[in-house]
Amino acid sequence: MNYYKGNKTEGLTPITSPWMLELLQNSSLLHSLLDNYGSPINIHHLPSFNKNIKKFQQVFRAKKVDAQIFYARKANKCKGLVKEALNTGIGVDTASFKELQQSISLGGKTDSLVLTSAIKTKDQITLAVKKQIPIVLDNNDEVELTQQIAESINKNALIALRVSGFLVDNKKLYSRFGFDIEKVKEYIVENFVTTNKCKNLKLKGLHFHLDGYSTKQRAIALQTCIDLVEELHQYQINIEFIDMGGGILINYLADENEWIQFNKKLQDSVKNKEESLTFNGTGLGYEMIEGKLQGSLKTYPYFNKVNSESFLEEVLVNDFKDSSLSNSERAIENNIQLRIEPGRSLLNQVGVTVAKVAHRKQDAKGQWLVGLEMNMSQMLSSSADFLLDPFVVYQEDVTSNDEAVSLYFTGAYCLERDILLKRSIKLPKLPEIGDLVMFVNTAGYMMHFFETEAHLFELSTNLIYKKLDVNKAPTTKDFINDDNL
Repeated sequence: MNYYKGNKTEGLTPITSPWMLELLQNSSLLHSLLDNYGSPINIHHLPSFNKNIKKFQQVFRAKKVDAQIFYARKANKCKGLVKEALNTGIGVDTASFKELQQSISLGGKTDSLVLTSAIKTKDQITLAVKKQIPIVLDNNDEVELTQQIAESINKNALIALRVSGFLVDNKKLYSRFGFDIEKVKEYIVENFVTTNKCKNLKLKGLHFHLDGYSTKQRAIALQTCIDLVEELHQYQINIEFIDMGGGILINYLADENEWIQFNKKLQDSVKNKEESLTFNGTGLGYEMIEGKLQGSLKTYPYFNKVNSESFLEEVLVNDFKDSSLSNSERAIENNIQLRIEPGRSLLNQVGVTVAKVAHRKQDAKGQWLVGLEMNMSQMLSSSADFLLDPFVVYQEDVTSNDEAVSLYFTGAYCLERDILLKRSIKLPKLPEIGDLVMFVNTAGYMMHFFETEAHLFELSTNLIYKKLDVNKAPTTKDFINDDNL
């Protein structure tokens, strides 16, 4: 074996799919792909994407509720995933003009696309109205602009209203997105019933937004939206769907205890001002203030017992309800279609990022820094760090004479902070120039979300992997450049 996971002990071991291990076992193939496409490359596995779709569909099917899934394209820009989503019968959630335009060109239509951009330009809205793509409107200015555009081109616009500000445990949840749930009924009645202000807008649905990953908050938000749907019936307003958005937790890690122990070690390292666990002792959100440990871990919660389909199940069952009926039962009773917009949870186990070692050096503290032919923007999200152990593919076998080493992977930007992983990674030997590093499960919000072309670096190549013959070892013919789709 010539590949090794970083941190054989006391690490954060990622769940790693068979297709990823198959690639790790075929180092010559990986080298060929990087020789052909440059470093880094992103590899996407379509069967894993389909598997995630089916898991959510099975939950809705078991509840006998009308439902639709919209893949949140902002989580990953590959056209191949959009095509696969549409081919499987689910929709695509778009969040920019180009996402919408490209998704339409790939086959998206009225019932399979939605526009949810945080900022909606005139061009976006015009395109959506012309193609009859539903638009989730966030505020009164967007409502007025959409009405103006629809009226000017003599079309009706299909819309939903985004709502937020739900009351949970006597606390109003804050979000910068959406209409206040406590005021939106009055707004709807005023603009869609009492006056003729929105004569070209066809109100089809509600869409709610929450910050965080609480199933209780989502369940109560859904319950509250169903309450609103029932209240609007008296005004002859028929809401056809409620969209619950995304934010469905996934589980990245194989071992809960590793997650617990890492959190404890990180806190202890900050308390004791140790620098062996993370680069220069960064606390990833923890810090000592006036002799006391304060703050919290500012990363994604990488281990979650309730995740993916069980997360959705909790929202639909709604054990936090006042009603005797579950959320799914009330949706059926009110003839409401339930929608979700998963990004990360549809991309779970779908992608890996592979990069080539460019150099090795020791800094002034004696720390080993291994530079990779990639940069921080090519594996970056809003999280303080990507807390999964990477795999190193060596060109030469590890022997008993090799010395284990702890190191940090660095990127190509001229920034002190271009440290690809802030955790120390222990390996059986120092990588050589040309060895490969694989970061697993990066498809969701990691490989593309903040990728830039600073320094005029080329963007990473995205490959779609679908074996032509499942009974044979993969070859370069099984990988399609997403740019060519």
